[in-house]
Amino acid sequence: MKRRRLFALISGGLLLAPLARAQTQPQPELPKEKLVIITRDGVHHDFNVEMALTIEQQTTGLMFRPTVPPDGGMLFDWGTPRESKMWMRNTISSLDMLFIGADGTIRHIAEHTVPQSLAIIDGGEPVRATLELAAGTAERLNIHVGDKVQQRIFGNAG
Repeated sequence: MKRRRLFALISGGLLLAPLARAQTQPQPELPKEKLVIITRDGVHHDFNVEMALTIEQQTTGLMFRPTVPPDGGMLFDWGTPRESKMWMRNTISSLDMLFIGADGTIRHIAEHTVPQSLAIIDGGEPVRATLELAAGTAERLNIHVGDKVQQRIFGNAG
């Protein structure tokens, strides 16, 4: 029994080791894709966002990036709907986080997140993706829960 427990701890540690490496600089810019947010008043807002698709890319995210362009950001594609719990560890610029359902509907928004915070930012329900934008973008563009996101991962890119 003790041997099994030790094996499980060692195996778990080995699997997490690559993710636990000390990150000290931003990851290289990721491939970008078009994304459009359509607000309830019908206004279209175009973005060109980096696509975080792998666990490594998602773990690093926007860490150590000094700024996020007003028409940029990072889309974390979870592949299928799941809980999305984010944090701001090593993230030096404040962000708005939009939690998006499988149909492209914004389900929750966390505005002006606190840089460097280890507090969990919870999407509140299973979502297909999380979009990180420069802090203040949601307010500036009048983006609200219920607005639609068009992007190929939601099958609604036009």
